[in-house]
Amino acid sequence: MKKVIAIVGPTGSGKTKLSIELAKYLNTEIINGDSVQVYKELNIGSAKILEEEKEGIKHHLLSIKNVGESYTVYDFQKDARNLIEKIELPLIVGGSGLYIKSALYNYEFSPYTTKDIQVSIDEMIETIKKLDPNLNLDWQNERRVRSAYKLVIHGDKRSEKNKHDEPIYDLFLIYLDIDRSVLKERLIYRLDQMIEKGFIEETQTLIEHELNIIGYRELKSYLLGEITLEEAKDKIIKTSMSFAKKQKTWFKNQMHPKMYNALDPNLLDVVIRDLKQFLEE
Repeated sequence: MKKVIAIVGPTGSGKTKLSIELAKYLNTEIINGDSVQVYKELNIGSAKILEEEKEGIKHHLLSIKNVGESYTVYDFQKDARNLIEKIELPLIVGGSGLYIKSALYNYEFSPYTTKDIQVSIDEMIETIKKLDPNLNLDWQNERRVRSAYKLVIHGDKRSEKNKHDEPIYDLFLIYLDIDRSVLKERLIYRLDQMIEKGFIEETQTLIEHELNIIGYRELKSYLLGEITLEEAKDKIIKTSMSFAKKQKTWFKNQMHPKMYNALDPNLLDVVIRDLKQFLEE
């Protein structure tokens, strides 16, 4: 089974720095695992790595789409898996849990659509229960109901699909855990730095687009005169902290990574020690 390494964790935990150090040590390339950084125009607000920060390390799936273009988790799965096969020891880095898990685990996406089907959710549920009686589903989750319905009307049964909890590669998953008080200080400082570098101006150029992304969303509200800049900044920090908490729970429950203290002065040495053991197995 092919070996794959991934670095995950909240924004501001030091994933980029560690990824460059590990990529140099392993002489490998990096696959972006952040769903926002795939867009060319989202640079400052997504904390996208700068060219000079890459230190010559090749990066993939960065700035490959324009804002407004569709790029789904299915697209990422396909692109990431193609790269994994080409790179000898792939290193995926990012915080978009579902994207990363979809690439590394046996997720299957339906090729079907319900776009032109005029059927109520209740009718969908009735059809699913009739044609796939063994399916255990959260019937209140409309997205999952639609997904199951797409399969069942084409003769596929979700109950017979593989579970999503089995990796298809030999994984070494690194989670950078960071004290919440330190993380908050880092996020406050980093947001001020982003604003100095032109985060507000970057958001202004995208104001016509739907920007349901932490940071861009709040600054758009500020630019539209709905809130003050201080209110926008406060919302960004609060939302980022809340998201970081959910991220940690999700990754621990869904992918069971090895937890590392992001503030450990010997972090690189500790990770390399464990990585050597993984590579020798």
